[in-house]
Amino acid sequence: MAIRAKNVTLTLGSDAAPVEILRGVDLDVPHGSSVALLGPSGSGKSSLMAVLAGLERASGGSVEVDGLELTNLDEDALARARRGRIGIVLQAFHLLPTMTARENVAVPMELAGVDNPFEKASAELEAVGLGLRITHYPGQLSGGEQQRVAIARAMAAEPKIIFADEPTGNLDGATGYAIIELLFERRKALGATLLIITHDPELAQRCDRVIAMQDGQVVPA
Repeated sequence: MAIRAKNVTLTLGSDAAPVEILRGVDLDVPHGSSVALLGPSGSGKSSLMAVLAGLERASGGSVEVDGLELTNLDEDALARARRGRIGIVLQAFHLLPTMTARENVAVPMELAGVDNPFEKASAELEAVGLGLRITHYPGQLSGGEQQRVAIARAMAAEPKIIFADEPTGNLDGATGYAIIELLFERRKALGATLLIITHDPELAQRCDRVIAMQDGQVVPA
């Protein structure tokens, strides 16, 4: 399994006023598959993704990603675990405004010790249709172009698992459709596993499997 979660819980807040975010989530995602996570705001979708991606530590249960148990890893170990395994695309592009498109894609790889990061960044930006925009800064790019940079950043290190949280949430309909086409295209080229959070049932049906969440639990879709 690319992802295996067993009885995962997440409780935030103080001991005096705990807030249960995830309440016993079980989830198996096979390698190479695509999964859509559906549910209303506040259902726990983004929190579950954060736990599965190693961005948030579960309060209980176990999380295994690409054969590696994440549950007891510290922050540094989680960061190392994400490298080469996990790519993340978010609704907010999170590009550094003082870096060019190529630098935004290359610098995370450079910090992770990936060989030839700038060459790989240029190739991935070409693959997402931005070959002529690699020296442009985020402020010089449209919203759709910025999300393409974010996708290139997530894909450039050839991760085995891609997490996408409402990747079209800040885009208009036509641009969002193009971004989804690109996301599925690049995921197929890499042979990667995709877990995508969305409110859009039509987008969800493009995936191999649809999982619904409600009140921090997985429910029948």
